[in-house]
Amino acid sequence: MNHANEVPTGEAAMDELSAVEEQSDAAVSQDNEDINASEPEVVQSELEQAQKLADENYQRYLRVQADFDNFRRRSRQEKEEFAKYASSKLIEQLLPILDNFERALETGKDTSDLESLLKGVDMVFRLLSQVLEQEGLKPIDAVGQPFNPEFHQAIMTVESAEHDEGIVIEEIQKGYNLKDKILRPTLVKVSS
Repeated sequence: MNHANEVPTGEAAMDELSAVEEQSDAAVSQDNEDINASEPEVVQSELEQAQKLADENYQRYLRVQADFDNFRRRSRQEKEEFAKYASSKLIEQLLPILDNFERALETGKDTSDLESLLKGVDMVFRLLSQVLEQEGLKPIDAVGQPFNPEFHQAIMTVESAEHDEGIVIEEIQKGYNLKDKILRPTLVKVSS
């Protein structure tokens, strides 16, 4: 008979099974010991990696915070600079008009020709009006218009047979819009 192909029975089978279990338990126990022995090294390595990542993130946070502080400071400085010199463009456009007024005054001192002086002042006035209009300044139309408290400020009411009630009949001081905003309302007399 061939003993290799025989299946053990009874006590022999139990002994063989018990031997296999002991070998398996020994192998598992050895694996656990290996894992337990290497576990502090693995944990220490993972801890070091986590600490390194935390340090990198903290340094990145500090750089972003510094960049933001610099941005805030630059923005504030640019805003202050803009407010300080915002009118420089308009003033540059007004300088030739100022020069023309000076010339008119000098000419007025040396001449008695009022007509040419008046003509020069009128030219300077038109030039000034043109510059202001380019910047968005527009006069408010008032005379003959219905009174509107948004655009007009009534300083007097006058009885009028020619006009209906609530119509602007005279402009005392011109009002102006700057783009879409009322810069100054027109002072008017209104019919009653």
